[in-house]
Amino acid sequence: MEQRFVMKCGGSTLAALPASFFADLRSLQEQGIKPVIVHGGGPAISETLDKLGIASEFVNGLRKTSEAVLDVVEMVLAGKINKEIVRRMQQGGAKAIGLSGVDGQLIAAEPVANAAEIGHVGDVTAVNADIVEGIMNMGFIPVIAPVGIDSAGQRYNINADTAAGAVASHLGVERMIVVTDVPGIMKTVDGEKRVLPAVTVAKIEAMIQSGEIYGGMIPKVRAAIKCIQGRVREVVIVSGDEPNVLSKAVLEGGIGTRIVQE
Repeated sequence: MEQRFVMKCGGSTLAALPASFFADLRSLQEQGIKPVIVHGGGPAISETLDKLGIASEFVNGLRKTSEAVLDVVEMVLAGKINKEIVRRMQQGGAKAIGLSGVDGQLIAAEPVANAAEIGHVGDVTAVNADIVEGIMNMGFIPVIAPVGIDSAGQRYNINADTAAGAVASHLGVERMIVVTDVPGIMKTVDGEKRVLPAVTVAKIEAMIQSGEIYGGMIPKVRAAIKCIQGRVREVVIVSGDEPNVLSKAVLEGGIGTRIVQE
């Protein structure tokens, strides 16, 4: 059975990763392992909207997406960030092709339930896994921007975590890797912060309620939970700064925090 994995990373996190991270990616590719990358880009979208004088509004953590905002989302995600990631991967010696969910109707979408309130934000209805498989079989790493499309040609802004989980599930991948700027979910034991090796979704909710998980870590773990859908059974949160983090996560395990359904 060939080994493949889906990695989700924020655009700003990926841009800040050291060159060694991309060399590690190349090393995995050379060993015949097939990565797929789904990226976000929230901070860069907000920055561009600010420059253009377009207001950013959020409803329950999701960006309210008018047609004007959607133009910027597509421009930043599928353009600037996607190509920046591809360039960095190629500089590191990996072979990569960047595309968005619009290309070949890779990510089919429909409006979310509260579309009247939030605008053109989508839920994934299908993923054209054949495109991803085809790119991998040609020896390239697919780098996917989470913009979706419906049968009428309407584009949708899709949460990157949701998109990553859907891509992984449609590819039949059971484990996803979420690369972030923290080494995992931390817990204070005997006055010392330690990384939890494994935790269930229910335990995470309990730790949020008790205040053990707080601040900027809450959206990170909730995002990781969003990746657990369909066939995806577990998500591993790791830090991109850790040397050879992908090799360790894919080949050895025992790094970061494994989030499992139950």
